[in-house]
Amino acid sequence: MKFAIRVIKNQFHPLKVPQNANIKHGQLVLVRTDKGEEVFKVFLVNSCIQRLWEKHQPEALSVVRILNDEDLKTYSEQKELEVKAFYKCRDLAQKRNLVMKFTQARYTFDRKKITFYYTAPERVDFRELLKDLTQEFKRVRIDLRHIGVRDETSILQGQGICGQDYCCCKFLKKFEQVNTKLAKDQGIPITPGKITGACGRLLCCLNYEYKNYLEAAKTLPPVGSGVMTPDGIGKVFMVNFLKKSASVKLEDGKIKEYQRDEIEMVDGEVNIEIDINNNLNYQDEEIVDIKSLEDDKNSSTGNI
Repeated sequence: MKFAIRVIKNQFHPLKVPQNANIKHGQLVLVRTDKGEEVFKVFLVNSCIQRLWEKHQPEALSVVRILNDEDLKTYSEQKELEVKAFYKCRDLAQKRNLVMKFTQARYTFDRKKITFYYTAPERVDFRELLKDLTQEFKRVRIDLRHIGVRDETSILQGQGICGQDYCCCKFLKKFEQVNTKLAKDQGIPITPGKITGACGRLLCCLNYEYKNYLEAAKTLPPVGSGVMTPDGIGKVFMVNFLKKSASVKLEDGKIKEYQRDEIEMVDGEVNIEIDINNNLNYQDEEIVDIKSLEDDKNSSTGNI
């Protein structure tokens, strides 16, 4: 059997387990990482993942020991200290008038190092803050890490509008570029509440089925094209890729939905006015917000 742990940002590592250790799924163990000794929950790796790892084996980390009762007490105290450290660091930053939003504070198990994760709209000169923290946390190594808003969400975790855990908390390791064109091409209303995640950026899942929509679009007439329907000539107002249908505005102003095999494209210009923006709910008051949603600069830093 193979065991592994999940560190921050969905980095999975197999474990080097001592022969005399009787590790079980779900146990807390002390693991040696590049930051020091840290506590993680163990999970059993299924056979599919094992085969995948045979091709590209992640770095294996060594298990120091399974947490005993005394260790569990120490770990519980550590969690409480992390909360206090988090608020103390935030207060000190506010006194220095630094624009920093702190996400989490994490101690190593021996409490010799503490890492503060924060987001900021631009680079922050935290040298004076670091001096304050050095005075506050004596004989402790201080690490201030600037992360992006997408990284922040992956750390804090939660559930999306789909009812599932955030992709960045479950399996997503690398953030791909996302823009509003992905939503437009899929016929999704361009409203921030429907196309953004908790991070305030466009949903990563807009990328997942995009290729399927492009393939479906090849079988349907594009929006704005002239078509002949059973009810006469019209112009395509909107397409529904999942239903393989198109909504057509007819000469009398009515809009009716037809299946792909019920309509036929026509040559030449069709003298029917349609407003393409209306079928996507693209409102003028939201355009400014949309531009900010597409700003992926520093949304993910890889500094976790």
